[in-house]
Amino acid sequence: MEFYMKLPRNKKEFALFMAVISILSVNIIAPLITCFEFGFHLHVWADVLKVIPFLWLSVIALVLITYKPAEWLTSKIVAEGDSFCSHITINILCTVFLMSIFLTVIGSRQISWEPILLFFYKWPRNFAISFAVEAIIAQPIARAVILKLHQIEEIRRKS
Repeated sequence: MEFYMKLPRNKKEFALFMAVISILSVNIIAPLITCFEFGFHLHVWADVLKVIPFLWLSVIALVLITYKPAEWLTSKIVAEGDSFCSHITINILCTVFLMSIFLTVIGSRQISWEPILLFFYKWPRNFAISFAVEAIIAQPIARAVILKLHQIEEIRRKS
């Protein structure tokens, strides 16, 4: 029942679900990671705000690219009879794992070897921040939005 009520059922709901998650994630994760890297200063945060629209587009593209591989990886880890929470947690873990690899390199905004050379230094921190934000903030809020949408639809259908 939770799969049916808390997850998107069609493309329109998937777009809403992805919009909620991506907007929350980009506006929390990007400033956090940048501030951890360059310091918690107002000018650092202001610089991040300037690139968030471009970063958001990158995130949308990466979600669409990594969606199927993350689903495949999730299916290899969890069984069909496992709980909703285990499916969601493992799916978040797989999605964040794949996306954080790409965004650790892309998010540096440099065309140099530095993002690759410092990858194993930066990636664990980026992964941990991203996983925490996705698992604790972005995904639960997006699922709550979808649940509320489905509850409203059911009330309309019953009326």
